[in-house]
Amino acid sequence: MESKITNYSVPTEYQSELGKMNILGFWIFIAAEIILFATLFALYGVYHNRTAEGPTGPEVFVIRDVMIQTILLLTSSFTCGYVITSLRKGKVKSANIWIGITLLFGLGFLVMEINEFIHYAHAGLTIQTSAFGSSLLTLLGTHGAHVTFGVVWAILLAIQLVQRGITPITASKVHIWSIYWHFLDVVWIFIFTFVYLGGLM
Repeated sequence: MESKITNYSVPTEYQSELGKMNILGFWIFIAAEIILFATLFALYGVYHNRTAEGPTGPEVFVIRDVMIQTILLLTSSFTCGYVITSLRKGKVKSANIWIGITLLFGLGFLVMEINEFIHYAHAGLTIQTSAFGSSLLTLLGTHGAHVTFGVVWAILLAIQLVQRGITPITASKVHIWSIYWHFLDVVWIFIFTFVYLGGLM
């Protein structure tokens, strides 16, 4: 049986040794994820001009839609912060409401990204079209897959909060998810700057 919150001077997610170790371990995982995305960014940097007479970035990028995606994801990072605030106040219902709001923004982002991929396909840009297309779609697809995983993960955590309440263990799990979600937002800022804005210059 998981222990309830006992020390209110310490953030809930750090009140068990297991929770502390899990959080530390996840930061190591994030370091590996940084290497993964750095590799994908490097590949895109090398191949972004190799269009093989196919569509180029300025021809296919729809900056208005990308701006909306950016707003959705950055806002989800803001609401994710309220999830942790609610946890530390011991408010299960409030935490789950903020998880739900965060997921709505995340799902909105995913819908727009799917539409973006459809737009690229109609414009003649696929993973087989050129080195530019393969590096771009691999980078965006990898990030999108991570966001999808984050959405599913959050749903499972919300169910667990309802079933078990806020304990040091459940709080550490949600805290780990929040680190993951914020990380995806940071990656998107680099994608927005390096891929979209850089691609229009």
